[in-house]
Amino acid sequence: MIKNIASYSALTLTISVLLYASFSSNETIDLSEYSTEGLELNYSVGLDEDIAGNIDVSKESAQTFSPYLGKSFVGFKEALAFKESRGDYTCVNRFGYLGKYQFGKGTLKLIGIHNPTKFLKDPKLQERAFIANAQRNKWILRKDIKNFVGKRINGVLVTESGILAAAHLAGPGNVKKYLRSYGLNNFADGNGTTVSYYLKKFSGYDTSFLKPNRKAKAI
Repeated sequence: MIKNIASYSALTLTISVLLYASFSSNETIDLSEYSTEGLELNYSVGLDEDIAGNIDVSKESAQTFSPYLGKSFVGFKEALAFKESRGDYTCVNRFGYLGKYQFGKGTLKLIGIHNPTKFLKDPKLQERAFIANAQRNKWILRKDIKNFVGKRINGVLVTESGILAAAHLAGPGNVKKYLRSYGLNNFADGNGTTVSYYLKKFSGYDTSFLKPNRKAKAI
């Protein structure tokens, strides 16, 4: 929420020009007529209520700024990471899920990672793990992506990025069950987050960067 930025910028520019003119001409210019009275110069950029609510923090502690990455692939993985852990590489939740993207130890083994402690201390490895797992899920769900993208289930438009986000949450098997039951089998994780919620929340991102790979490994 940004207030009076245009007015503040214009005022700053005006004063700068006047000061420059003063120093250049060795003349004294009276700035007493210029004032910041009425301008709100102390402001913050806050998260929207949906984000603040989903990560269970107060609105006061949620006052922060993050560049908007749009619907790019980087936007996709960073939005997912923010939902999972607020982007914290060192995070371990109450169920034992690890890192920025909250991986389970079983999933890590599937992509070649057998040392959870080392994984937690290695941001580059965590990023490779995210790519490898998404590529593997994209291969497993390739037929469902072909058959369901563009359709609506329970009022939600199915997109590839939504499918891959849901697979990250629930595993590709549970996403298959959801899609092929047309929403009747809606898996929820330990926090109550459902496949349908992730399908909607992460809809419409560009995940074409990810190539289906049955044998994708992070190491």
